[in-house]
Amino acid sequence: MEILSHLALGFSVALSFENLLYCMFGVIVGTAIGVLPGLGPLATIAMLLPLTYTLEPTSALIMLSGIYYGAQYGGSTTAILVNLPGESASVVTCLDGHKMALNGRAGSALAIAALGSFFAGTVGTALIAGFAPVLATFAFNFGPAEYFALMVLGLVAAVTLAHGSLLKALAMVVFGLVLGCIGIDVNSGVARLDFGFLELADGIEFVAIAMGVFAFTDIIVNWRKKQQEPVLAAKVTSLMPSREEFKESWPAAIRGTALGCVLGLLPGGGATLSSFASYTIEKRVSRHPERFGHGAPAGVAGPESANNAGSQSSFIPMLTLGIPSNGVMALMIGAMMIHDIVPGPQIMTENAPMFWGLVVSMWIGNLMLLVLNLPMVGIWVKLLRVKYDVLAPLILIFCLIGLYSVHNQSFEIYLAAIFAVVGYLFKRMNCEPAPLLLGFILGPMMEENLRRALLLSRGSAMTFIERPISAGLLVVSALILAVVLSPALRRKREEVFAEEEA
Repeated sequence: MEILSHLALGFSVALSFENLLYCMFGVIVGTAIGVLPGLGPLATIAMLLPLTYTLEPTSALIMLSGIYYGAQYGGSTTAILVNLPGESASVVTCLDGHKMALNGRAGSALAIAALGSFFAGTVGTALIAGFAPVLATFAFNFGPAEYFALMVLGLVAAVTLAHGSLLKALAMVVFGLVLGCIGIDVNSGVARLDFGFLELADGIEFVAIAMGVFAFTDIIVNWRKKQQEPVLAAKVTSLMPSREEFKESWPAAIRGTALGCVLGLLPGGGATLSSFASYTIEKRVSRHPERFGHGAPAGVAGPESANNAGSQSSFIPMLTLGIPSNGVMALMIGAMMIHDIVPGPQIMTENAPMFWGLVVSMWIGNLMLLVLNLPMVGIWVKLLRVKYDVLAPLILIFCLIGLYSVHNQSFEIYLAAIFAVVGYLFKRMNCEPAPLLLGFILGPMMEENLRRALLLSRGSAMTFIERPISAGLLVVSALILAVVLSPALRRKREEVFAEEEA
């Protein structure tokens, strides 16, 4: 009965006119940036962070969440119709979805992707509603030592699951940790790494880093690429899958949903990892693996369900433990901090309307996407024909206005410009910037919990070993590092990411 009362509270918040409006705005913008190649949810959410200063916290989170899971829907549309994945999680959908379109089954492929995504989104939302309170209750047993160990585990997992070299990923995390130390130390009052700039006394503005490393860098990278006008593979006729296609798709959708829900919980997991893992599993369990890559419905249903389930379940560790599982969740934590909301187990008691309103809005948003996306296929394809030479200046102007509005001064703009150059260098060196953002977010919280744990134990580092949960988390972190650094697994990891990029 308690869960029903919580859901009733969530519906009362999510169904308000203002929140419905922001939910619709979020899913439509998310679909649009999912359609457009190069504009991912990370860059878009970074651009819109300044806008959240003027919004209610619940409305802001509902809008940003809609952008994230809406991008998974939009990416599949162009992947199927024009073989152009707008979002990285939709790369796998090109393999069979576009082949189905070439075979005259474009409508079926779109319907399979939309229905699988809606099913996965519904299950993911139910998982948040049912599992998050349990995890939050368990998290009340956490002290400073346990939180420190949990954050160490999160950063270790982020390093091991990051694309490319482990050494580069580790360097990104360390760089993020250093950036998080800039500013006046709250305990000693000593200025650290501010280089004499008074503007850095309170630390680097999160919006400046996010917008510079993601939004500005994406503009530079995409402006260098020549945009080719897409060619529609086939006309979309019937949106009803055949009985055979439905029979093949629903088990794949269930498996993809289950896999995405699990991988979304892991640090470093989320939509992209879930979609690639689902495609690999579907190909192995299929009785006709030779059909994959030639228009197999399971090759669309599995990954599309997995990426939506992964994007939904990644909210659980962020909301209940305050641990971001990927770059987008780090941005969500940044948005919450803008409104002085600390994510963690207390959020369900201190901010119950916001938490349950966000959970219910995810299901409403998925329903909106199902209703809106299929009839608007033609509009999304036309959106692809907008030249980037027109789109990029508009995005840049919007970003500059947003940065200036943070503190009504130009220092954040200069800071973002510096990080844009840094982010572009990272791109050229094949360094994934998401671990940097995780390190920047978790660094100050790690330092605070480390100090608290040592103060409570009177300086004894044994407190991290003597407490069972903390010791267990640190042992798991060490085991992950040891396993990943083994030569056999390192080669396998490189092969998997090489295949994913191909």
